[in-house]
Amino acid sequence: MVDQKTIKPTSNLNFSLMKRATMAAFLPNYHVRSVSLPTRSHPSTVKVEKQLNKFKACEGEDSSSSQAEKICRGLTGLVELYSSIEDLLNLPLTQQALAHHQKEKWVNELVDGSVRYLDLCSETRDTVLLMKESVSELQSAIRRSKGGEFKIEGDVAGYNSCRKKTKKESAKSISSLRQMENRLGASLILDLDQHLSAAVRVLREASLIINSIFQQLLLFLSSPLMKPKPTNWPLVSKLVKKEVVMFEDQGKKMNELERVDVALSNLLVQNPGKDSEAEKIQSAQNRLEDLEKSIEGIENGLGCLFRRLIQTRVSLLNILSH
Repeated sequence: MVDQKTIKPTSNLNFSLMKRATMAAFLPNYHVRSVSLPTRSHPSTVKVEKQLNKFKACEGEDSSSSQAEKICRGLTGLVELYSSIEDLLNLPLTQQALAHHQKEKWVNELVDGSVRYLDLCSETRDTVLLMKESVSELQSAIRRSKGGEFKIEGDVAGYNSCRKKTKKESAKSISSLRQMENRLGASLILDLDQHLSAAVRVLREASLIINSIFQQLLLFLSSPLMKPKPTNWPLVSKLVKKEVVMFEDQGKKMNELERVDVALSNLLVQNPGKDSEAEKIQSAQNRLEDLEKSIEGIENGLGCLFRRLIQTRVSLLNILSH
């Protein structure tokens, strides 16, 4: 009988390389090529691998889109990816192999991951809905202010309060995601046949992809808040301009939340001789409309992904209950 300690955990070594390759697609400090699956993998496995590589390729070459647009495309891609994973899980070969190994730690890792991402998707969608409601309320307040005395400081404060709450909740979720990322692939996978070994690798890398995209989404939602103080309007005006110049000098694009912050700060700054109140109101409305569209896109993407993750969860439980 062969001692398991003498067996080299090649699946884990390969996954370690894939983990670094996946991070290379999303984080600038990684420079590792993606890992290909064996040439004789099942077509369903190959399809998932192609979609994983497509994620990396798109992320590396897309520089013109806004942050929210990238996130929306990422969510759409995740829906397609998990649809293909569903096909992989429906293969009798996959089902039999997973059922056979259902008591092993790495199987529990996959099942637990499906629950965690499902919960995170639901929680993030709730956060996005709160943000959407806050944006809508602020838009209504600005529209009402057009015909009368211009006082929306309280409404802006309410919006900023929502932003602060969102930032706090997002920070907790990001911490949880990073812990999940560190634990992913920690359990050894030994003595698997070629099909199951390939299937497990793509399932694990899919978890890395969804982890990365959720981190991007939560970092977007927790963008630093530019909160002006009404006692120092001239300083606020200078800080707003300095912030915009800094972004431009660094070659960065302000995201939709940051652009709203700038527009609201300009709106509250009392600076006679510069932009008229009507122009500042219109600018704030335009930025809020852009943000609203972005939030709606993210909301729809999360809704579709949530339904797909439910199906993946059900499929895994059905396989392991037999």
